[in-house]
Amino acid sequence: MATDSSKKTIFAAMGANLAIAVTKFIAAAITGSSAMISEGIHSIVDTGDQLLLLLGIRMSQRPADDSHPFGYGQELYFWTLIVAILIFAIGGGMSIYEGIIHLINPSPLENPMWNYIVLGIAIILEGFSWTVALREFLPTKGKQKFWPAIKNSKDPTVFTVLFEDTAAILGLLVAFLGIFLGHLFNNVYFDGIASILIGVILAVVAVLLARESKGLLVGESANPQTIANIRYLSKTEPRVQEVIRVLTMQLAPQEVLLNLEIQFSKNLTGEEIALTVESLEAKIRQQHPEIKQIFIEAKSLAATHKFP
Repeated sequence: MATDSSKKTIFAAMGANLAIAVTKFIAAAITGSSAMISEGIHSIVDTGDQLLLLLGIRMSQRPADDSHPFGYGQELYFWTLIVAILIFAIGGGMSIYEGIIHLINPSPLENPMWNYIVLGIAIILEGFSWTVALREFLPTKGKQKFWPAIKNSKDPTVFTVLFEDTAAILGLLVAFLGIFLGHLFNNVYFDGIASILIGVILAVVAVLLARESKGLLVGESANPQTIANIRYLSKTEPRVQEVIRVLTMQLAPQEVLLNLEIQFSKNLTGEEIALTVESLEAKIRQQHPEIKQIFIEAKSLAATHKFP
């Protein structure tokens, strides 16, 4: 299940985004800036997204029942996908729409001081939220490079907030440039162009997030290091002749299903096979507590046995 650190990341981002949204809309009302309206929409969408992630965490923690014997862990992946859709449709779509409207019917330029004040506050708050998300993500990265670590991550809550905050900071920088260049060159169109670029940034982030969420939702395997270690542990059992297949499925950030097919040495009794399976399961659970369900298909020359 999602950890307490995941919730900490979400609450930090939600508090920052809510405060930022209020200040952005106030500045947009005073100055009439299209880019600031887009940024306000962006922050509202991000706040709603964090609420959906918290809902996903809660729904995923329901216990297993007859209709869902392996639990509801993948609910979290479903709500992460919904978040990606909302970022694309509402955040990106409305920002692009607002920018196009501003290009068609540009508003006169106003005093940008309020915009600069709000953008400065927003960058500080978003930077704080981004730092919290990064600190929670880095320990899970290990020795992997950044992007492979994102792809191999099984907890979408942390990398979703990281993606959102990165998009937010980029959007704030674009909004700042749009407002600054508009006043520098006395050109009302820079503001609308900035709004469109903010929408494009959100759309790109949404597509990346949706791709990662889809992989988890349709049944992604455990990370390669875990699979390699399971194979190694299996081979350390003296009665195991060959590891045929290691099949895993990520059911939740901290919950994995394992199906292991192994070939035993010749002429083992059923009791010897059972003892070996018991020993192997204990080793796997000790080193990988996230593996909650283990199914071992044990093959010998004489017979085939299945051990749940």
